[in-house]
Amino acid sequence: MDHFISDMVRTALAEDLGTGDVTAALIADETWTASLITREAGVLCGRAWFDETFHQLDPGVRLTWHADDGARLAPGTILCDLQGPARALLSGERTALNFLQTLSGTATAARRYADAVAHTRTRILDTRKTLPGLRRAQKYAVRCGGCTNHRMGLYDGILIKENHIAAAGSLSGLLERARAAEVAFVEIEVETLDQLDEALAAGGRRILLDNFTLADTRDAVALNAGRAQLEASGGITLDNVAAFAETGVDFISIGDITKNLRALDLSLRFAPIR
Repeated sequence: MDHFISDMVRTALAEDLGTGDVTAALIADETWTASLITREAGVLCGRAWFDETFHQLDPGVRLTWHADDGARLAPGTILCDLQGPARALLSGERTALNFLQTLSGTATAARRYADAVAHTRTRILDTRKTLPGLRRAQKYAVRCGGCTNHRMGLYDGILIKENHIAAAGSLSGLLERARAAEVAFVEIEVETLDQLDEALAAGGRRILLDNFTLADTRDAVALNAGRAQLEASGGITLDNVAAFAETGVDFISIGDITKNLRALDLSLRFAPIR
């Protein structure tokens, strides 16, 4: 994970700095301090990315954290104190905050969903609807927010959809080949109760209910009768996620956690050492 983070930070800094920070170059390179503050409630995530940003700019920057990833934050809380060369602090500010605000926003959204279904046994899953290049980071943030990762990509889990079945000729034959593959799980997507019945008859053990209404989801749970794990997906929001969880599905996957996020409002306040 460390190598992955350092590569991400290196790319982000290159994008921002280019040939150098021409504004920071105007400032005397004195030792400064800075305090990281949250302006709103949320869940912290992304400390390693924040740290790595400043360490790549100057290994002498010292960071003292007062909260861990996954911690619930109250507005006005000082999260971290920094001390180091002024130019490194100024040049790293935006890149470090971009990582921390984005990942904290993801973790905060995940926590809201996790809290909404905490009275049920249903687990909230993320999806592959992530920001390009930030999937592993956002998947980590989802876990910090109390939710569960679905497959990381197309390589570590099989999700059989209608077009896969049409290309293969039959669900049962495709499912047999899928079971022989060395992947984390095999899942079948269905769009109707009839398709659910067919998937169960073919021996499906994990089935995604795609865009089922709340009423149809209840019927699907009854039809399934515990034979397979059921995942609900599509059209589910914070307003109705508890109702879907209360039907008895095992999982609910939510794309909004990672694709429609709002960055947490964080800021750095600087001061030179006198």
